[in-house]
Amino acid sequence: MKDIWLISDTHFNHENIIKYCDRPYTNADHMNEDLIEKWNSVVKPGDKVYHLGDVFMGGGEKAYDIHKRLLGKKRLILGNHDDPNHAVIRKWYQKVSIWRDFRDYGLVLSHIPLHPSAIKKGRINVHGHIHNHRSPDGPYLCVCVEQIDYTPIHIEEVRDKARKIAKEYGLDFTG
Repeated sequence: MKDIWLISDTHFNHENIIKYCDRPYTNADHMNEDLIEKWNSVVKPGDKVYHLGDVFMGGGEKAYDIHKRLLGKKRLILGNHDDPNHAVIRKWYQKVSIWRDFRDYGLVLSHIPLHPSAIKKGRINVHGHIHNHRSPDGPYLCVCVEQIDYTPIHIEEVRDKARKIAKEYGLDFTG
């Protein structure tokens, strides 16, 4: 059976993100290797991985080499640091979009937390962008690496968390 995984804000190759978000790494190479290892510890080759933006900084050979090592069929929800025309994104991501409505799971995927008026009734907005900060109050769930132990999170676990959020806020959850 193919699984679906979610992750956001890996920021591969981004030296400054380590200090900015207090990541537990000595340098970008250390971070890259740990993120690759944790990704591949859960994702199988045929699985789908939705990356909710801010994949890597810079590019070139290093970004290409990282992506060829990451298992799964990758899909990208564009983040503020992503260029949809970058050769690495065109090569390694099967689909690129600005958001994804997962009706069957009751989830709306985006990079940034969406304005409440943009979230369909009964849905939880799964997002990235805020790193180690709290999501806004309401129908939001962050899957930034800092909040998911730097490891992709399974969509069923996300749905379970979404159900708890919906209950907490008295929302009519469709997932």
